Amino acid sequence: MNSDSANNKTALVLPGGGARGAFQVGVLKAVAELLPQDAKNPFPIISGTSAGAINSVVLAAKSKRFRQAVSELERVWGHFESKHVFQSDKWTMFKSSMHWLATIVLAGNFVGAPKSLLDNSPLRSLLEKNVRFDRIGKAIEEGHLHAVTVTAAGYNSARSTSYYQAAASIQDWTRKRRVGLRRKLSIEHLMASIAVPMVFPPVEIEGQFFGDGAMRQATPLSPVIHLGADRILVVGVRDETADPDPDPQGTPRFPSFAHIAGYMLDTLFMDGLYSDLERMTRINQLIDSVPKHARDGSMRHMRPIDTMVVLPSKDLREIAHRHRLRMPATVRALLRGIGGKNPSENRLVSFLLFEQDYTQELIQLGYDDAMRVKDELLAFVTGQAVPRLVAPSWVTDDLSRFDN
Repeated sequence: MNSDSANNKTALVLPGGGARGAFQVGVLKAVAELLPQDAKNPFPIISGTSAGAINSVVLAAKSKRFRQAVSELERVWGHFESKHVFQSDKWTMFKSSMHWLATIVLAGNFVGAPKSLLDNSPLRSLLEKNVRFDRIGKAIEEGHLHAVTVTAAGYNSARSTSYYQAAASIQDWTRKRRVGLRRKLSIEHLMASIAVPMVFPPVEIEGQFFGDGAMRQATPLSPVIHLGADRILVVGVRDETADPDPDPQGTPRFPSFAHIAGYMLDTLFMDGLYSDLERMTRINQLIDSVPKHARDGSMRHMRPIDTMVVLPSKDLREIAHRHRLRMPATVRALLRGIGGKNPSENRLVSFLLFEQDYTQELIQLGYDDAMRVKDELLAFVTGQAVPRLVAPSWVTDDLSRFDN
């Protein structure tokens, strides 16, 4: 247990997940309720990727008023419609479909290659209107925030780049396939982080094109550790329990494009996070097994890091299936065309269902799941003594084992 609360820097890590990001808002709502109404931002270090980057930047910009920041996130996420995220009118969807068809049939001749499946310019407009990037620097100067980072993947460099704003003491870092660069965060960094491959267009930054940060983020906890975190709250967007094994006597259904796309997004957003949690748990176990006075060499500079993980208690695919008819008819038609009608394709729907009935249910689920562990959550965010790993039992049982 870590009981040195005086100097603790608690980090918040919000991974990507498309429309599933509404679950994170529900957890944050619970945190805001558990703290005093005028409490300062409990997360001096904030890191987000893809949809999580949106939530991260909003919290950072309003870190002086944490409860107000969460209320604004709930207002936006709770009233989402697909038209706020991407153009879904019939004419736009028809043009997009014809463009892709012409590119395939004509082998790229006479027509330019399409940049993406969907046009997310409405989301850019929404973010430009609601996110005050200029307030991030002021929050750092006033001590309400230590650092915030958003991560994007460079298509040209094949590196994971974490762009951050932070206190002057933080320095850039460089590893083989990942770097941290101090920049004044802008709408371009945010749009790059949420540019899901093939779905949304890449974004150019400093002469290079970037896409969704989860693509190259093999170690999603690394940025906050570089930024000085002593403990990390991770709000995931997937129930980690595995699907049941298929019936060996049954006839397997050939995976459709929608099934494969949903599988890829699920892997993109969550598998790296789980691997990194496992790696950090092993390192903590190793450090704790050696008395402080005996830690020499490179181990002298290592420190254990407390981690809490909040995950959905329900399968978000099932929730998405109940609300799938809320999607615009044009989007449903597109999904039907790529095989998105069968229940196995609900994974893809759960990422793309930016409709308020679905997002409101996810917000409520996040709130309820956080309140089930409110004592542990409050202790964690206020710097009290906690176990090295606080997570649902199926996660702790898996991560705490030394055997493979």
